[in-house]
Amino acid sequence: MGATIGPFKGWYEWDPAAEAVRQEVNAFIRTGGEFDAVADFDRVLRSPYDPERMLPFLDNGDHIHPNDTGMQALADAVRLPDLSCERRAP
Repeated sequence: MGATIGPFKGWYEWDPAAEAVRQEVNAFIRTGGEFDAVADFDRVLRSPYDPERMLPFLDNGDHIHPNDTGMQALADAVRLPDLSCERRAP
């Protein structure tokens, strides 16, 4: 199982180049075929008004780590059957 990288604009290390890498990595995770399942943490956390930022009510205040509500949203985004250790045939 793979998980996308959440938005982090506002974090001191964010810049347009880092955002471009995040977008590229997330595209690979979603469509690259390397994972048998994907938890789309980016989709869960991002603001519809500024997709490079975390939704304020999910942000712990540092713009990279979710608060308790955000962590619950991430947990809810993971389908338990996707965590099975059984190997799926290609």
